[in-house]
Amino acid sequence: MECQPKKFSFSLGTFENAYMEWTSTRSYLFGLLYGSQWRKDQERDLKNVLKNTDQNIPLVFVSGNHDIGNAPTRETIDNYCKSWGDDYFSFWVGGVFFLVLNSQLYFDSSKCPELKQAQDVWLNEQLAVAEKHKCKHIIVFQHIPLFLREPDEDHDYFNLEKSVRQEIMEKFHKAGIKAVFSGHYHRNAGGSYRGLEMVVTSAIGCQLGEDTHGLRVVVVTDEKIVHRYYSLDELSSQGMEKELLDMLAKQI
Repeated sequence: MECQPKKFSFSLGTFENAYMEWTSTRSYLFGLLYGSQWRKDQERDLKNVLKNTDQNIPLVFVSGNHDIGNAPTRETIDNYCKSWGDDYFSFWVGGVFFLVLNSQLYFDSSKCPELKQAQDVWLNEQLAVAEKHKCKHIIVFQHIPLFLREPDEDHDYFNLEKSVRQEIMEKFHKAGIKAVFSGHYHRNAGGSYRGLEMVVTSAIGCQLGEDTHGLRVVVVTDEKIVHRYYSLDELSSQGMEKELLDMLAKQI
């Protein structure tokens, strides 16, 4: 998918109660939703809400543990794909190459190792494409963060196992990937590894820390990737800060 201009945002968690605040900004090219509801009635409710969004804003879904399980199976992934589309894919926006990954396959692929292997092969092919086309930036979206604060932190529920993490970080670094955007933690966090920025965004719904309900606005220019987390109260009362608005205006 190739679309203009070069700007985007993403939100996490419960979507319905935040709809009015999110759409009031009206400057987003596409929305990233890290995870959707599991039960049929919740899936129906979410789809009904999404019908009311601006149809000029493509929605891109990133699968997570509440979609396909902590240890996904072929069946859970197939069910997700039938409702929401592929569990991993790539797309272009204004010369920027985006990769959406199924991070559950990195967390625990014991029930479908062949699917993890298929994603690995595909990812290597996509990185070769990116190198050939000399894209402006490569940006990754995945539900589970590589790490929360430090690249060598201990493994727990909210990050990837250290050996898996190290292999992915090195692959991303060598490919020139600039940033990885994730959710899962329900708190804001992040760090860096050899020029690779790990951005962890809190929830628009359930908060597990001291952050407030909100979303992260990301502006991509030819030179850099700039982002800031806004609470819903900030967006509804003050809107985005002038610096980001000016950067967005230049991308149109």
